[in-house]
Amino acid sequence: MAWKASGILASLYLFLVGVSGMGEAFKLFGSEFAERTLSLTSNPLAGLFLGILATALVHSSSTSTSIVVSMVAGGVISLPGAVPMIMGAKIGTTITAYMVSLVYLNRQQEFERAHGAALLHLLFNVLAVGILLPVELATGALTRLADVGADLFAHLGGMRVTNPLKTATQPAIDWLRSVLFDHPVALLVATVLFTFVALIAIVKLLRSLVLERIEGFFDRHLFRNWRRAMLFGFLVTVVVQSSSIPTSLAIPLAAAGILKLIQIYPYNLGTNVGTTLTAILAALATGDRTAIVVAFANLLFNLLAIPIIWGVPFLRLVPLRAAEWVARQCLRSRFLPPALILILYFLIPLVFVILLL
Repeated sequence: MAWKASGILASLYLFLVGVSGMGEAFKLFGSEFAERTLSLTSNPLAGLFLGILATALVHSSSTSTSIVVSMVAGGVISLPGAVPMIMGAKIGTTITAYMVSLVYLNRQQEFERAHGAALLHLLFNVLAVGILLPVELATGALTRLADVGADLFAHLGGMRVTNPLKTATQPAIDWLRSVLFDHPVALLVATVLFTFVALIAIVKLLRSLVLERIEGFFDRHLFRNWRRAMLFGFLVTVVVQSSSIPTSLAIPLAAAGILKLIQIYPYNLGTNVGTTLTAILAALATGDRTAIVVAFANLLFNLLAIPIIWGVPFLRLVPLRAAEWVARQCLRSRFLPPALILILYFLIPLVFVILLL
């Protein structure tokens, strides 16, 4: 138990070093690289599909959003360009649960329930992006609200937390820079690896400490009503710092018929909010105000999606009914579900990125 706790602290420090180091690496690339990247991500749709593609590749919105936050801190991505990328990450992260549902491909009834549960999360996030991204592009409401949130955070004294974080991580970053001779590519690769490995270690260690003890209680009692399910999803995700694991754990329960889609629905919404803590921590580690605004925009996006969609009975049913319908259609061919993964998470985003950039 003690070594696992020590491992979590060490992994957390490695994560903070990785995130802060990425910001340093992007700055080392110089102004020409920043200007070129800013021009590429100036198209919000390109940013959205880049977010989907990148997150689907790494299977972690925590990793992709941390990289986005670091790029903002390094001046490589603007605030308007970062928000669509973070929204895209929310869509891309659903790939893990979707792939877990394919385990039941040869058992029709179980697969229909499991696949419906995976599709539900995907379709809710797609609907949330479809509603909030146009609002953000037209009014800038998310970024303005996030800016106010960052100000309130600063006035409460929270921004001061960034100083000890930077003080703690800067010696390790300076050492890395000296070892790698201030080479931007080498530093970027090293810090991305640090971030990725640290997040994997944190998730695995926390899972062994926490999730193994609560899996036995992962039943109807915890999903007695939507408030409890949503809170449970939030708390589990905050603890394990990954939405992929909690949402994936719900798939076998759905397949077995233990949980219904309407019970999993609010649980998934809780996981969406819980996973924003990683981006907030990453932003604090950079000490950059714009990065903190991006992290707040990520939080607001997930918070606002709940009353807008879940709070409106008609909209609430859209992802639910659509997930049930698509799951039934996928029973007709066992090749359709894997094909949908390639199309939805890779082919469509890649085509749009190529066309839009």
